[in-house]
Amino acid sequence: MEIDKVTYYDLSILNREEEYSLLHRINFCTTAGGTERLQYLLTHPLRSEQQILQTQEAITQIGSVMNQWPKEITNGTLLVLEKFYGYPFDKIPNSYSPVPAFLYQVFDTPDFSLVRYTVGYFIDFLKGISKLRQLLQTEFGSPVVSAIVAEIDKKLQASVIRHIITEKSKKLPPAKMLRYGHYLRYEYKQEAERLMQLYHQLDAYYSMSMAVQKFNLHFPTVKECNEPNIQAKGLYHLLLQTPVAYDVTLNPQTNFIFLTGANMAGKSTFIRGVGCAVYLAHVGMGVPAQHMQLSLFDGLLSNIQVQDNIVKGESYFFNEVQRIKNTVIKITDGRKWLVLIDELFKGTNIQDAMHCSSAVIKGLLKIKNSLFILSTHLYEIGDELKVYPNISFRYFETTATDEQLQFSYQLKEGISNDRFGYLILKKEKVVEMLEKL
Repeated sequence: MEIDKVTYYDLSILNREEEYSLLHRINFCTTAGGTERLQYLLTHPLRSEQQILQTQEAITQIGSVMNQWPKEITNGTLLVLEKFYGYPFDKIPNSYSPVPAFLYQVFDTPDFSLVRYTVGYFIDFLKGISKLRQLLQTEFGSPVVSAIVAEIDKKLQASVIRHIITEKSKKLPPAKMLRYGHYLRYEYKQEAERLMQLYHQLDAYYSMSMAVQKFNLHFPTVKECNEPNIQAKGLYHLLLQTPVAYDVTLNPQTNFIFLTGANMAGKSTFIRGVGCAVYLAHVGMGVPAQHMQLSLFDGLLSNIQVQDNIVKGESYFFNEVQRIKNTVIKITDGRKWLVLIDELFKGTNIQDAMHCSSAVIKGLLKIKNSLFILSTHLYEIGDELKVYPNISFRYFETTATDEQLQFSYQLKEGISNDRFGYLILKKEKVVEMLEKL
């Protein structure tokens, strides 16, 4: 699936304020390297039904052993190992005689201490990753996990490594400890660094598995087919603490949702929620929905948080036009796209916005190979769009009682003409403040 930087930030997959990002929400990694790998997985959506299914299988397999995940391996463990390979040691002795070990301990005390300290952590790491190999080694495992486990197994076959794994204690005689240190430093560096990378991969899948279980996510059915479609029941936005669920259906017969409703009624949340769920499906993750079935999309584009550019002298409206222009160029390539547009043409007057929005929508309705969700305050243009059979009208209802707004966040059929901007201004006592000036 193709996705650009703007869409990553529009959907909060990545966010400049990290705690509000999808990456932060599903990050349960135990290591910094695992987090980096998770970010890689989350920013490289998959391109085939088979890849998605294999990732789902990997997450499921990891999830089945999460309660037995080795506690020996922590972020601190891997930091010590990385430092070991970057530290400028004097030559570590490799002798069965206690004399070189004694001399190294006396004349290279700091180096001796670091080797002893690191070998203890290596024992933890190798025992932990050996335990993972045993937990995940199965004839019917995920191909993704099986490939990682097979490589781990190969890296653990050296006789010295097998001896390290079977050590009962980390308190070793100096000569033996230094022989291990010598081997790990000079003969096993590449293998050790690769083992750390493999653990980071498992750690990323562990994080995804944890998110699936913690947030009760469900794996969607993603199919490679000629026509785009989305069918979801009980879909909600993963970043919300108390979300309201929606049912969503989009297909070639009804491939355009025209969404209206008052400010704060839930339009933007709905658009982002659908976008995030579709995106998570394409990285092999579970989705926040009771059930979801969708086609494999070639791309995902959003037009949600357009900004002006003072440096380039570009206005808000100009950048809105450019974003729409680039969207049209992309989605007329015959591929399957999901296009999300929130509040078209906010950067111009209402009459101009209505004229421009109507022209854009009527043009997009001609494109049958993509799906669209578009929100707007310009409910007036809805009537002239009712002649198009492939457009669906949905709205979020808002009611006012004694000047108190109530949002149901329920998606309903039809067009909303609610306008509560002045009431919100009054409720927040802005009108009162201005009257007192």
